Amino acid sequence: MAENNGTYLIRGAAVLGSEAEDLLIRDGVIAARGTGAATSPDAAGATVIEAAGLVALPGMVDVHTHLREPGREDAETVETGTRAAALGGYTAVHAMANSTPVADTAGVVEQVFSLGRAAGWVDVRPVGAVTVGLAGEQLAELGAMADSRARVRMFSDDGICVHDPVLMRRALEYVKAFDGVVAQHAQEPRLTAGAQMNEGEVSAVLGLTGWPAVAEESIIARDVLLAQHVNSRLHVCHVSTAGSVEIIRWAKQRGINVTAEVTPHHLLLTDNLVRSYNPVYKVNPPLRTDADVQALRAGLADGTIDVVGTDHAPHPSEHKECEWAQAAMGMTGLETALSVVQHAMIETGLMTWADFARVTSTAAAQIGRLSDQGRPLEAGEPANIILVDPAARWTVDPEKMATMGRNSPFAGLELPGKVVATFYKGHPTVLDGKLNTPYRHPAESTAGAA
Repeated sequence: MAENNGTYLIRGAAVLGSEAEDLLIRDGVIAARGTGAATSPDAAGATVIEAAGLVALPGMVDVHTHLREPGREDAETVETGTRAAALGGYTAVHAMANSTPVADTAGVVEQVFSLGRAAGWVDVRPVGAVTVGLAGEQLAELGAMADSRARVRMFSDDGICVHDPVLMRRALEYVKAFDGVVAQHAQEPRLTAGAQMNEGEVSAVLGLTGWPAVAEESIIARDVLLAQHVNSRLHVCHVSTAGSVEIIRWAKQRGINVTAEVTPHHLLLTDNLVRSYNPVYKVNPPLRTDADVQALRAGLADGTIDVVGTDHAPHPSEHKECEWAQAAMGMTGLETALSVVQHAMIETGLMTWADFARVTSTAAAQIGRLSDQGRPLEAGEPANIILVDPAARWTVDPEKMATMGRNSPFAGLELPGKVVATFYKGHPTVLDGKLNTPYRHPAESTAGAA
């Protein structure tokens, strides 16, 4: 589709899965919605996108993405990861801190932020480390990262639990100064030493060291009490057990300021898949039981779990195509998240498309304090929009994905739903299900012209 003057008329899309309406995009914002959009003076010269049968949603926001750069460009780069994000329907991602070097200083988070702006596919918001080098010994430069050009508001040692309760308390106290949030990887290290998979019947049969649910649940219980004690914001990463859902539900009932995420793979896959010894199913936290999956779905549906976070974790093939014990933990997820959530939550009747927008966009933007993401699809709002074909069916082929990682646990599965278009800041980064062109920030465009 040819480029135009930045004006697009989306005709006949079901906004949030409801009635079909027109949306007019001009100069990066939604200029009009409804019957008057097509006849508006602002529609002059607009490129028309016929969207009958498509669902219009706010651009998705991922609170948990591993882009690997700097330092692990053999696994992923900001460029490749954000291309994957755009194709998956995302307009913003939070890049986790476990890069090399670790994102524990203002300099590193500004580097990641700049790489995201240069790529232009989505809004990249760096997540700052809680502790120096993820070592869990002293707090990182939280204030400097918050005051940097990247304006970091989320801090996490993801991949490593902040296990010291005193250090966790200090972090929760510190981030209050700039309305930040600590995102905890809930895993008691002493209870998971050498763990290879979920502790249960399957681990006993396979003879693999088990990863008990209580290792996750005990840290969540501790941290919600700490958050209550200091009156700060806590976010729980990749909740995976039924017990964790109950603890978070209890905390919310008491008014504790806690939010939580669940990954797409924990909404669908179980530890029975580990019987294959295929390392593609090795992940942290591990795949759990069907009872856990059902509890996670119920918790997401009733609002106990706030958002879906992909925990997109690409790895070079040699780190996955090896024996189970030596394989790296992690799965890709940016390009399959929408389809998995549609399959697990919408097609089962647990959620509507409006609910989908809440858990994949609105709530995620609020957690990360992204003021221009997750906004209503109304006139005057930023035009971060996706168009989804809910009737589409496709078979997952990791070789055809934009991410460098081929470690998708959904390979070979037929899934519903496909992103047809992604508009980031009013610019179509994806059209007809394919990458179009990146958004160029005005200052960068001016510099290029000079």
